[in-house]
Amino acid sequence: MAESILVTTGSSIEGYSIHEYLGFISSQAILGSNFISGIAANVADVARKDTAKLEQCREDAENQLIKTAKKRGANAIIGMSMTYAPFEAGSFGIIVSGTAVKVNKIANVTDNVHKELYVTNYYTRLVPRPVKVVLDGNSQSINMKLVCYNYNHEDIQALRCDVEYTNLYDERLVVKNVDFVFSENINLSVIESDFIQSKIAPSDLLLLKDAKVTLNKYATPRGVYACNDVPINVTLSSRRLQTLKEKRGIDAVEKYKTDGMIWTCNCGHVNEAGSEECIVCGRKQKDIMTKATFNYEEMIDRMKEKEYVVEIKDVLMQYIKEIDSGVRLELLEIMESGLQYEKTRGNMKETVIEKVEKVFEDASVDD
Repeated sequence: MAESILVTTGSSIEGYSIHEYLGFISSQAILGSNFISGIAANVADVARKDTAKLEQCREDAENQLIKTAKKRGANAIIGMSMTYAPFEAGSFGIIVSGTAVKVNKIANVTDNVHKELYVTNYYTRLVPRPVKVVLDGNSQSINMKLVCYNYNHEDIQALRCDVEYTNLYDERLVVKNVDFVFSENINLSVIESDFIQSKIAPSDLLLLKDAKVTLNKYATPRGVYACNDVPINVTLSSRRLQTLKEKRGIDAVEKYKTDGMIWTCNCGHVNEAGSEECIVCGRKQKDIMTKATFNYEEMIDRMKEKEYVVEIKDVLMQYIKEIDSGVRLELLEIMESGLQYEKTRGNMKETVIEKVEKVFEDASVDD
């Protein structure tokens, strides 16, 4: 087949893990009545008459199934089955069905491994800002480096930090007084340290979801400076933080907001209303002001107070007239899918809310 997608009759695909179930799908292809002579023809009669036409019918049905799966965002189909069926007036068809899913290739820890974690805390004054921890290595050891935003374009020589990792079980590993050396970053906005050996086991790397960095000291040619501030934790989810950084820059940690008296910059610094640009990062207020008229976050907050998808859908329907018509149908499909899955797989609240959030984040360039 011309389409690129994984297809299996089984319930799983070797070497891949199922990340998301996207629903039951089906398609059909029909051969004309002149294909079968006689109203009593059966499958065996059809197969004897013209194998090539039967094969083409099968391929047409499968290709249509793949197109349907791709429209749902799937990269695989599991549980594919095929049924041959006679229709009215002597016509004959093939029905193909399966479940559309998203799959991820299972990494082998014996190979080279690599992971990047956004730093989920930050300082609101002009000190080097850690923004990303990069972990790289193999089955024997993992090295790490620190990426920082350098607002003052200083010649940063070294940072002494505490690094805290969190895994998917919310277990924490804190490594104290890690020295990151910057040997090739002079007066740049974004600086990267040299790689140093980490205390992360290769088998634990894929479990990591979060990194926090506390800055203790930093060295420049002018001297050594202590940082006694307590960093602020990011409130956005990992996915929303990534979306914000992709749109607003690697140092972005907060969405723009204002109450008329103050405004919060994407870098997290709170500025007075009269300031046209942020005194930390230099972003201009007019360039980052949101133009969105629909406050979807208010709706999301109300959805989070509910327990079941049917209640979440009721919240959506209260806002539906305010939502752009281009995404209404997609949101309703998410609700219907969630209702169906909740009948067989239990509570789907978190999954449905996450999908709703993604719809609005993908649709808005200002969030």
